[in-house]
Amino acid sequence: MTSYYDTLFAYIARILELPEHDRISCRETFHPLTVPKDTLLETAGKVPLYHNFIVSGYMRKYYINEKGEEVTSDLNDGPRFFTSYMAFVNQTVSNEYLQCITDCELLRISKPDADRTAGTSYTQKDYTIRLFHQVQEEYLERINDLANLTAEQRYLKFLDRSPNIMKHVPLKYIASYLGIKPESLSRIRREIS
Repeated sequence: MTSYYDTLFAYIARILELPEHDRISCRETFHPLTVPKDTLLETAGKVPLYHNFIVSGYMRKYYINEKGEEVTSDLNDGPRFFTSYMAFVNQTVSNEYLQCITDCELLRISKPDADRTAGTSYTQKDYTIRLFHQVQEEYLERINDLANLTAEQRYLKFLDRSPNIMKHVPLKYIASYLGIKPESLSRIRREIS
């Protein structure tokens, strides 16, 4: 389990360095969890109870549109935090599902623990603000890409940025994330090959 925390600390170090005091706090409040493939960690209509950090494995975030179709709004690529972030922070009902596409190893912190450590952590406030900005930038970039790039351009950009996802995630989820039909994605892939 030590490697779980090493992965978390290396990820956080990309934004800021954690002092030992905060590392100890993380070890006490982030709890390891192994989750089998196809598990739903969060379901729509509920308040998210945990902020998840993916140590290994692949997950997707999706919602159900007005036609009853699943729409993938996020896919993870490598270690990172993965939660219905705003619903977790505000403790509001989420309209999203979090699904483990593969077996996943996670560290997770509950909202009460996150709130408690916010008062004692040297770096949590700064990190949370930076994480929020990162989430917002990714969201705005995604909206811009869906509005301004062709399906082929979105696929090529995705392939460039997230090549590992192509190896581990079903194409129907990738197509949904890119805002295209699976058959269109298959055609684009054939034409590019």
